[in-house]
Amino acid sequence: MKLIFSETNADYEHYIFPYAIWAIPEPGEAPHEFFARGFLPSTKELDRYYLCRSVRVNLKKFKPSSENRRIFKKNTDIQFELIERADFYYNPARRDFFKKYADIRFGKNVMSFQRLDNLFNSPITSHSLRYAEQDSGTEVGVATLFLDAPVMAHYYYAFYDLNYYEQNLGMFMMTSAVDFFASRGFDFLYLGSCYSRNALYKTQFEGAEFFNGGHWSHNLNELKAMIQRDQKKQDQHLLETDDFLNKFYDGRLDAFLQKGSLRIQIDSPSPA
Repeated sequence: MKLIFSETNADYEHYIFPYAIWAIPEPGEAPHEFFARGFLPSTKELDRYYLCRSVRVNLKKFKPSSENRRIFKKNTDIQFELIERADFYYNPARRDFFKKYADIRFGKNVMSFQRLDNLFNSPITSHSLRYAEQDSGTEVGVATLFLDAPVMAHYYYAFYDLNYYEQNLGMFMMTSAVDFFASRGFDFLYLGSCYSRNALYKTQFEGAEFFNGGHWSHNLNELKAMIQRDQKKQDQHLLETDDFLNKFYDGRLDAFLQKGSLRIQIDSPSPA
């Protein structure tokens, strides 16, 4: 993979120089290699990835908790099926339903029709999970996925009937996806990023872990501390912060490194 670093605003007073780290695939590299290193797709064509605080479930460690089972019990009347993109009929009725859902949940026109069309017609959606009432067959939700079987699946967007809010349908869709791919021998299910308390629902599965910039951590207290830190303006990078290192890594950067870190050979830029 090729790495490039895209600058954003710097805080020169405190020597904080932020870069977005992008990874560009090279021939022979598979998508799961990028996900495993903490990257998520930044284009729907999977030709560029960005490094972030990604969340995944190690499916080899997953067992349904009492909370997971509670969600299942509230949705015993809902069934689902995995559909390949070529077999999923992206018709006008579905298109309108997905757009109305997106406008309500994400904000008016945050997801345009063009963006929605690209989502359902690009490599980032290799499959969908379709959810329907068992008796009537009425469709109540669709989740888009990218599969690099049997290593990983990426649970991307979910659209569902908000009238099923009291059944926690949205949470059921994610929980059933975790259980489904675990039962089929996949290694990991990726659930996006986590930068706010509102996103912590992605971690309510046994085997949940997040990428902390150096390695995959299963310490959710560490994640919560990072989220709390995000709420305030900072004048130090995270790994310069004694409080963070003392609390989670015995006050030593090398203890953080011993947990694992990315090792990527960097080629020198070509001379001008």
